[in-house]
Amino acid sequence: MKATLARIVAIVVAGSALALGGSAVASADGSGTSSTQAAGDQLAQLRQELVDRAYTADVPGTQRALGQMSPLLGDLATGEQYTVQSDTRETAASAQDDATTASRIIADPAQAEHVKQAPAVPSALPNLPPPLDIVADLLKTLIQKLTDLLNALVGNPPALTVPTS
Repeated sequence: MKATLARIVAIVVAGSALALGGSAVASADGSGTSSTQAAGDQLAQLRQELVDRAYTADVPGTQRALGQMSPLLGDLATGEQYTVQSDTRETAASAQDDATTASRIIADPAQAEHVKQAPAVPSALPNLPPPLDIVADLLKTLIQKLTDLLNALVGNPPALTVPTS
């Protein structure tokens, strides 16, 4: 009787340990918590807002979109508010730097010659219209990093639509 009870307790303990270990793994990749999912949803909206504004040459709207995403990217980069892997934090920090740099160049185009911009990345995105073409490579790189972040946060981000006019 004692042996049977001991086996039942051992099975329950082992099952609990496996369940807890599995939930820790889900949290570690960033897709296991509702707050991380909410951050991913917000980031998807901000990414689409940035694309909509940039590809319609809406300079103030592009500035606003960059400014709105910066706090969220900062929160993801620090890893304090959201549980994400270290490579996801690094991508968020790099994306935040790109957003800050792009915003600075858009505000003062003379800064473009003093700021090292990211090299062109292979992208299916079309060229940006003037005057945002001065930060085209930077914004395309940022959009790719945002997509990478969304893959890490939500697994399958919504499709990106680029305005044609």
